[in-house]
Amino acid sequence: MEIRQDMRQQQRQEMRLVMTPKLQQAIKLLQVPALELQQILKHELIINPMLEEADEDEVEVQEPEVNETADEGEFKASENEIDWDRYLRDGFEMGARASGEVEEQEETLERVPVAKPSFEEYLMSQLRLATSDAEEVRIGEFIIGSLDSNGYLTMGSEGIASALGVDVAKVEKVLSIIRTFDPPGIGAHDLRECLLTQIEQAGMRDSLAYVLVRDHLDDLLKRRYAEIARKLKKTIKEIQKAADVIGKFDPRPGARYSQEEPRYIIPDLIVEKVDDEYIVEINDRNIPRLRINRAYRDILTNAKSRSKEEHDYVVDKLNSARWLINTIEQRRQTMLKVMQAILEAQRGFFDKGVEHLKPLTLQEIAERVGLHESTVSRVTSNKYVQTPRGVFELKFFFSTGLKTDNGDVASSRRIKTRIAEMIEKEDKRHPLSDQEIARRLKEEGFLVARRTVAKYRDQLGLLPARMRKEY
Repeated sequence: MEIRQDMRQQQRQEMRLVMTPKLQQAIKLLQVPALELQQILKHELIINPMLEEADEDEVEVQEPEVNETADEGEFKASENEIDWDRYLRDGFEMGARASGEVEEQEETLERVPVAKPSFEEYLMSQLRLATSDAEEVRIGEFIIGSLDSNGYLTMGSEGIASALGVDVAKVEKVLSIIRTFDPPGIGAHDLRECLLTQIEQAGMRDSLAYVLVRDHLDDLLKRRYAEIARKLKKTIKEIQKAADVIGKFDPRPGARYSQEEPRYIIPDLIVEKVDDEYIVEINDRNIPRLRINRAYRDILTNAKSRSKEEHDYVVDKLNSARWLINTIEQRRQTMLKVMQAILEAQRGFFDKGVEHLKPLTLQEIAERVGLHESTVSRVTSNKYVQTPRGVFELKFFFSTGLKTDNGDVASSRRIKTRIAEMIEKEDKRHPLSDQEIARRLKEEGFLVARRTVAKYRDQLGLLPARMRKEY
């Protein structure tokens, strides 16, 4: 049997989408929020000498890109590198900012961040005041370093003693000192120990609340008040009153000292009501306005004073600068179009509130503005709008729909709002079951199944009826 191996060359033509660096940057600029865009543009101002920040009253005049092979001093228009129809199937309209309106510049004072001690530093300062013994301080440092973000101790006393080579009794002594620190409940191994420590420090060791946590915590967490009352020969009202007292203690005493930085939201868009109309604006007050650096641009117009290397460098940076300015303008125009379409689709919400929010999909907005659905998704991701009714994420305006008895469609967000309102106003001694909520919604014209009510209630973080009952 003969086996032959042949090597051949073949030519094959195929179409392939290539994500160029410029295209990747354009997509990124489209979906980043205002605060991140501000940082990106400040970075571009540093790395591209052809860019400079324009004053508020200056309007950048668009120029054609420069062809690298052009004769010296001669400019040639080149084709736009981004083919949005090809990559995103939308229809970006390239164009420069033509508005010459001068915004009134407001003088603002920068907030200076105040340094706050970390959770560990806060506890260490209390440890140094509580003991001056070097070994106890060393054990205390190890214990404090072993606390999780909730303030619970992640190691047992035996493990700590073994790791440090000290007696368990010594560890227990230092741990008892730490458990007197602020916040109360710190250094506990679990929830039961944490709550018991806080109840003791409150001088309530002989209370019913202490007994409930010590002996009936599992039933207490599941709100089995009737069963606890039977076991302790108490009334259900007494059990609930003690449970209410326990609810005032902190189950996660370390969480309040979390070092997670607060998240500041800067709206990307602003909707203001003027008379009976709503005006949509881009919130770009803090975003640098870019223009071409005139000093470097003059190098291209002076053929005698530049070398080929200078020419090539400036041409490359100039094209990048012009492309970036155009891309930022594309982003601005696209966001305005999308927000205007959302405003028109959800006019009832802006006029009357969340109960008039309509079902809306990305595809519907894409069809309204003539863009691809993926483009609308990028525009609405991680962006916020300031409206007369508050600040909302753009995704807030999109939701699925449920049928009503008259054939219309109601927003799922509207249904959730009604469920929350019903539960808030219910008689806590006789809380509404999911079936009862579904029946009342049907009376209001919303055709919602019981299991849908249960799903929405869970999404809202609301307990079932048996766990909301009060005595």
